[in-house]
Amino acid sequence: MSLINVQNLTKRFKTLTAVDDISFTVNEGEVFGFLGPNGAGKTTTINILCTLLSPSAGRAEIAGFDCAKHSDKVRAAIGLIFQDTTLDNGLTAYENLKFHAYLYNLDRRLTERRIDEMLNIVELSGRKKDLIRNFSGGMKRRLEIARGLLHYPRVLFLDEPTVGLDPQTRNTMWGFIQDLRSREKITVFMTTHYMEEAENCDRIAIMDHGKIIALDTPSRLKELVHGDIVRVVTADNKQAAIEIENKFGIIAREENGSLSVETEHGDEFIPRLVNALTVETRSVSLQKPTLNDVFLRLTGRTIREDLMENGRAVMREFVRTHRRAQR
Repeated sequence: MSLINVQNLTKRFKTLTAVDDISFTVNEGEVFGFLGPNGAGKTTTINILCTLLSPSAGRAEIAGFDCAKHSDKVRAAIGLIFQDTTLDNGLTAYENLKFHAYLYNLDRRLTERRIDEMLNIVELSGRKKDLIRNFSGGMKRRLEIARGLLHYPRVLFLDEPTVGLDPQTRNTMWGFIQDLRSREKITVFMTTHYMEEAENCDRIAIMDHGKIIALDTPSRLKELVHGDIVRVVTADNKQAAIEIENKFGIIAREENGSLSVETEHGDEFIPRLVNALTVETRSVSLQKPTLNDVFLRLTGRTIREDLMENGRAVMREFVRTHRRAQR
């Protein structure tokens, strides 16, 4: 069953088309990922889904409600966790959650039980009365997840949920997210630039220049990269790339000081490559295709560690418009 339906969605800003006639669905209970560089149209799409922007054309629905026509119904059905923390450092964990419950008009008795339940799930029950300013980055992110789920949303939007966290904390965070996914029976819609994190998604949409250029499971997307990936560093990568194309008919892409080559049977290709180059070979490595290789193949560049442009501003606007709608 599709919980999110987007059909021919377009958003124009004067002469700029930020989202260009995209269509996709997200199934109930699915973890759906959006990948793309800054300016690809991810943030604009999410802002439309979260009722913060109106589309120029097309239609977007969440839980059967039109995002443009029934914004209050959509807001009640979604939770938002953006890259920049929007917790109030001068309040306690409990007070932050209580304020969120107030915004969503949760029943008072239900609120107290729900706050305790969510703090327990994210393992922050013992810090209920502590000020947020004393929390670590990982603790703040866990509390934001608890806050985003407090009002029983059907869809949880995660915008770069683990940026700035160390790898161990990122892994812990994903443990919480996967556990909450089954406990709360929620659908997760996320953006990330961590390729290993994107592997947690059931399906991934790769977006560039306002269009969805690929959408499939991680394993099927990686099949777009044929064969193995051979990476080579030479004394003159520019000359080496010319020689590789001339002698093997293969285009070598340069990234981060090395050349990347797609080829079948990479282990057999490496000796031939080294012997054919007239420039000094300094290192060679072989690896299976990754999502980053898929992104490189489709866009001609690697995914950059872009910060989402307006996470904090979007959350403030969301809260403001939601409170206005409740009056």
